[in-house]
Amino acid sequence: MGSVLLTGANGSLAIPAVSYLLSKYPSCTAILTIRNVTEQGGTTARLRETIASFPHAHVSIRQLDLASLSSIQTFAAEVHADVVDGKLPPLIAIICNAYTWCINGGIQYSEDGFERSMAVNYLGHFALILRLLNNMDRSGRIMFLSSESHEPGRAGFEKYPPVLPGDLDLLVHPPPDRKGEEVGRGFLRYGLSKLATVMGMYELQRRLKTTEDFKEIAVIAMDPGGLLDSKTFAGPDVPALWTTIINVLNWLQPLLKLLKPTLRRTAHAAEDLIDLSIDPKFAGQEGHFEMNRKVASSPASMDESMQAALWTKTLEWSRIGQSNTALPLHTT
Repeated sequence: MGSVLLTGANGSLAIPAVSYLLSKYPSCTAILTIRNVTEQGGTTARLRETIASFPHAHVSIRQLDLASLSSIQTFAAEVHADVVDGKLPPLIAIICNAYTWCINGGIQYSEDGFERSMAVNYLGHFALILRLLNNMDRSGRIMFLSSESHEPGRAGFEKYPPVLPGDLDLLVHPPPDRKGEEVGRGFLRYGLSKLATVMGMYELQRRLKTTEDFKEIAVIAMDPGGLLDSKTFAGPDVPALWTTIINVLNWLQPLLKLLKPTLRRTAHAAEDLIDLSIDPKFAGQEGHFEMNRKVASSPASMDESMQAALWTKTLEWSRIGQSNTALPLHTT
């Protein structure tokens, strides 16, 4: 069928997604990225065990650090060369799954000096996509991960609503946390990275539609739901109360799914993620999804003037010029 690129392939959602991809779509070539290919244990070992269950699959695990623009540039150049040389078929899907959050340890920064949640979750993925567009099948799909945290008032752990600052540079260079606000501000930065992702999805979609070569490429942002068995909540900087709440909800999930279907487990979300990215029944579908249903994103995310302003800043931050992408950058 073609190549499927999945970032953050050793994550909680990604590992069942890889299993489902290789079992349901065995003709696909899977390009799986992780931050450190030399890691032997933990979730990377689980990823390798999953792949080993499919001895005839076409799979490569490659190193990509989305917190490093130089790493993105190097990786994109390698994929481009492999597609041009025929070592890889063109990309039929780019699935932007990798993410990070810094909840309880204050602001952390990327290699390039940007707030890390924004750098990895949003900026790195857009820099990657813009560099790889010319290696995509012309009817391929680009899949982003949304979250209810992008919309004020929806996320249970929200303390400060995700609202874009008037000065967009504050997204990548936020002010220091005040004492006692670290957890709330950390979650805010995660929510803002998801808001930026959804807004960027709309702007990219609009620009692709006005470009003859790329007008058939579909762009989707999918909220996978609340993943109760995700290892995210077992991280060392996650507050103990959050972990306890999630553990209780995970135990109650068989009952809760009738009341709130979005509270679910990674295996179910993984199927939706891969099907939305590849299944012919979703051909032509675009926009914002919750699980596998198209739903409206937040009102703020649909502000076209802010989408355009964010696009301009994204090109600046990611150091993407016209020589780095096949997409016309400054026309609509």
